[in-house]
Amino acid sequence: MSGKMINKPLLLTYFYLLLYVLLSSGVILYNKWVLSPKYFNFPLPITLTMIHMGFSGLVAFFLVRVFKVVSPVKMTFEIYATCVIPISAFFASSLWFGNTAYLHISVAFIQMLKALMPVATFIMAVLCGTDKPRCDVFSNMVLVSVGVVVSSYGEIHFNVVGTLYQVTGIFAEALRLVLTQVLLQKKGLSLNPITSLYYIAPCSFVFLSVPWLLLEKPAMEVSQIQFNFWIFFSNALCALALNFSIFLVIGRTGAVTIRVAGVLKDWILIALSTVIFPESIITRLNIIGYAIALCGVVMYNYIKVKDVRASASQLPIETIPDRISKDWKLEKKSSDIFVPNNGGGLSSDMNVDEETPLTQSSRLSHIGRSQVGNHAA
Repeated sequence: MSGKMINKPLLLTYFYLLLYVLLSSGVILYNKWVLSPKYFNFPLPITLTMIHMGFSGLVAFFLVRVFKVVSPVKMTFEIYATCVIPISAFFASSLWFGNTAYLHISVAFIQMLKALMPVATFIMAVLCGTDKPRCDVFSNMVLVSVGVVVSSYGEIHFNVVGTLYQVTGIFAEALRLVLTQVLLQKKGLSLNPITSLYYIAPCSFVFLSVPWLLLEKPAMEVSQIQFNFWIFFSNALCALALNFSIFLVIGRTGAVTIRVAGVLKDWILIALSTVIFPESIITRLNIIGYAIALCGVVMYNYIKVKDVRASASQLPIETIPDRISKDWKLEKKSSDIFVPNNGGGLSSDMNVDEETPLTQSSRLSHIGRSQVGNHAA
């Protein structure tokens, strides 16, 4: 009986991790299927992202204002204008560029390019003054970059436009993560996945409406684009579910565990994408390059975890749990969300992330922790 009592929480934790991996991979593959001209053929990434943002913002509004599941934070106009708006702008950009990349390059290659996330985060953190240049970190960044270059060289269907979209989306997400630390942390503002969606999703929707009016609305008027309500509803629902699954995972695991789960998810996603989308071909050079990049990512994560433990050991004993809890919440909430990566929450899993909007906060945050500690979608 006691054995069952001990194993039940552990099994629940594994279930949440499995749910996160499945939903994160599912959102990415679903987005690719919807956007790809070879499949559902809805080549309007901004429109799809706006659907995610609008749906997530609406659900968050009902949870906060109608059902009062969580309470809104004390949000002044000054905080909204100086913090929420710029973060939402870069979040919207990361989702826009990340989802547009689906039109040009494969899911597998996108995942390989995402290994650049810690490089982008480190560069932005140094430029914004939240991190300092270090030889050990710099050497890891070089290793990651070399791996991505090798992987790109081995890509059979290499597309410059798609690669530029994805890399631009990665740097936009990295800047969002750093801004989340610089702006929200200074204000002492802590947002959970629901309140993040409540404040950021509507603002991101407004930002996305500008390029939508200029780029996609005219195309929708002159061409016959199929719109299936259940396809888009289920797609947005999966993105939202991803954000909440990240919330569940955060509450039961630590930074190391979820980072390992993120790496495992990337390998699974690369393998699945080649099965679901036969045109996606992985070469030996792709794998070698990605393996090199992952070595740099793992070493980078090890250094960051060691830094966190070292700083925690210098605090009074009674404050350590609170500090670790606070740092972890900040890391995960900023995208996963938070990465956005992508869906439509805040997860980085939207493409985005894959990774999706909030927690999109998400997955990207797992690997880049300058701030960072976040996906979209």
